[in-house]
Amino acid sequence: MTGVAFFIKTLPFINQYRIPAQVLGIALLTLGVYFRGGYAVEQEWRDRVAEVEAKLQVAEQQSAKENTRIETRIVKKTEYITRRGQDIVQYVDREIVKYDTKFAPGGTCEIPQEFITAHNRAAEAPPK
Repeated sequence: MTGVAFFIKTLPFINQYRIPAQVLGIALLTLGVYFRGGYAVEQEWRDRVAEVEAKLQVAEQQSAKENTRIETRIVKKTEYITRRGQDIVQYVDREIVKYDTKFAPGGTCEIPQEFITAHNRAAEAPPK
């Protein structure tokens, strides 16, 4: 419409509307460029959001795998600690009972070396 308004001079009966048509054409062109720019920016932001959402999905999948691995390690360590505790209790029940006679009335009260060894083994940290 703006381009047409500049060439209206040749038609005498429309020439009187040339200035308003030029102003209207420039205003519409400016609004069109403005809205087209706003739409382009909106599209760019939507593309960025889609990209970040894709990265987030990948990170969530990796996080789920890592959580599974960590939970497996925790379960194995817990089983090891439980089994080790049971082994130590069985050892104490089996070996230390031999020395119960020393604690009988009239016996000497000394701590057997096996008890100290069992205590030290129980205090060791589990392997990683």
